[in-house]
Amino acid sequence: MKKILSLIMVLTMVLALAACGGSSAPAATTAPAATEAAAPAADVPAGLEDGVLTIAMECAYAPYNWTQSDDSNGAVPIANVPGSYANGYDVMIGKKIAEANDWELEVIQSDWDSLVPGVQTGTFDAVIAGQSMTAERSEQVDFAGPYFYATIVCVTKADGKFANAASIADLAGGTCTAQIATIWYDQCLPQIEDAKIQTAAETAPAMLMALETDTVDFICTDMPTAQGAVAAYPDLKILDFSGTDGDFQFSDEVRAENVNIGVSVMKGNTPLKDKIDAVLSTMTVDDFNDLMAYAISIQPLSE
Repeated sequence: MKKILSLIMVLTMVLALAACGGSSAPAATTAPAATEAAAPAADVPAGLEDGVLTIAMECAYAPYNWTQSDDSNGAVPIANVPGSYANGYDVMIGKKIAEANDWELEVIQSDWDSLVPGVQTGTFDAVIAGQSMTAERSEQVDFAGPYFYATIVCVTKADGKFANAASIADLAGGTCTAQIATIWYDQCLPQIEDAKIQTAAETAPAMLMALETDTVDFICTDMPTAQGAVAAYPDLKILDFSGTDGDFQFSDEVRAENVNIGVSVMKGNTPLKDKIDAVLSTMTVDDFNDLMAYAISIQPLSE
């Protein structure tokens, strides 16, 4: 009997040891798998881990972007301005980028001079705001695109003294302005002989109001902004000198920088830049122009 009891005890110990060994083996093999599952996908751009593409714009720069009171025509809520919605060409481009990558789109309203600092600090994932792809900006941010090619023009009153101007020489002596921190103000207006250059406008609407109230004789801007202005204010006229000897003079490189409109992202965020470029590369110049024409057709008459 003692021998039998001893044998039973030995078998019990062996089985217990086997059970302990069996339970430890799966733990060793499953731990790495759990770690792998928790790691983010390698191709997710910085800032997009939550699946939300946060873009910034002025929401006051029609037809690129504007603010409206409802979600008509596909407008998107402005995250930091409750009850308001953003729409326009920039919003439409943002939606295309987000939808192609299965991201949610979030729009933030930001003043013009806060756009570059905001993308530099990661406050926004990207800026889609009618920004020219200048060399100076490219030192601070990376650009995807272009997502539009814009011409530099002037706008004046249709019944004003400069309405028949055929070149910048015909604008000599005029009172003028343009939006702050743009090639139009910094490099175009100074090319006009004896121009009486007024303080730069903080926003596009302020620039247009200066013209509407006869504070200035003409303004300098890009073609989409001018087209939007004429749609909102029928008493205005576009002066387009492009392709003539009377146009503003720049090197080909400088001109390309300032008529190519791009999407800015944080310096070094190549994965996000590449994903945006992958979407924009599927669109043609005609696609861009058609979408801009649609944006102009639905923009509010006033902001």
